[in-house]
Amino acid sequence: MKKYSFVYLALAALVIAGTLLYSIVSNSNDQLPDGFVQGNGRIEAEQVEIAPTIAGRVENVLAAEGAMVAIGDVLAEMDIDELSAALDRAKAEVALALQTRAEAEALVLQRQSEQRRAAQELERAKALLTGQNISETVFEERETIHQVATAVLGAAKARVATAESRIAAAEAEVRRIEAQIEDSSLLAPMPGRVLYRLAEPGEVVGAGEPILTLLSLENVYMEVFLPAREAGLLPIGAEARIVLDALPEYAIPAYVSFVSPEAQFTPKQVETLDEREQLVFRVRVRIPEDLVESRIEHVKTGLRGVAVIRIDNGSAWPEALEQPIPEELFE
Repeated sequence: MKKYSFVYLALAALVIAGTLLYSIVSNSNDQLPDGFVQGNGRIEAEQVEIAPTIAGRVENVLAAEGAMVAIGDVLAEMDIDELSAALDRAKAEVALALQTRAEAEALVLQRQSEQRRAAQELERAKALLTGQNISETVFEERETIHQVATAVLGAAKARVATAESRIAAAEAEVRRIEAQIEDSSLLAPMPGRVLYRLAEPGEVVGAGEPILTLLSLENVYMEVFLPAREAGLLPIGAEARIVLDALPEYAIPAYVSFVSPEAQFTPKQVETLDEREQLVFRVRVRIPEDLVESRIEHVKTGLRGVAVIRIDNGSAWPEALEQPIPEELFE
């Protein structure tokens, strides 16, 4: 009997705590102690589109809607048959360019030998011309041969430079195609949950056309809208608590990560017309990443609730807003 009485007392205490917390985070700031403000919002996370860098056919989609994925997981694969053929062709171009350079370098050696011989013949012709042992005509012929040999050597060296440029271009093409093949496996850039599966195997998609929408769970937050007199008092990093409608008896630790520098009209999702007609500032209240990581499988976006923000560090948090979420809720 004592055991059941203890259980009843525990349940009654939980109900009382939940009722107290609900009254604190009611729709009016009048219920909050001095030094606190609150706003309505919903849990959100950044959405990331997973898309190929080039157009192609979807080979496989490995992630289902709602599935949890870790950073680096393969989410989808694109068909690479055409890219593989293009890579083989690019590698053949590299081999051909290397062979062309080898031939050009061999030709340079030949032209260098011819140019040295022409230079030697020209020196002998100068000496013979000084002793008047050859005519001016013969000397001019030797001089012309030397000039031609020098020009031909220069052309041969230019062919080597051209071949090296072709090698660099061909190797760059190989790297480009290899990068495209690597990018054909679409990886998760961060841990998250697959929100939408937008394409199936066999479908042809364009460059940048999303195949999956990933909900990033690294940055989970609630956005609220506060009037200028309250938003102006908020420092970045101010402590906050998020109370969800689904768990009204618990408060989730959070902090202010962003305050908009520009005022705006309250968005339409705010329920009352009076609130929508006011100029307000958008405030983002973020749940710490380590807390999200430890509960990542239980994070749900779209849940509505209230964010309570402390604007005066001298104000103590109400006891009801310090109630931690028990571990057994996640078991």
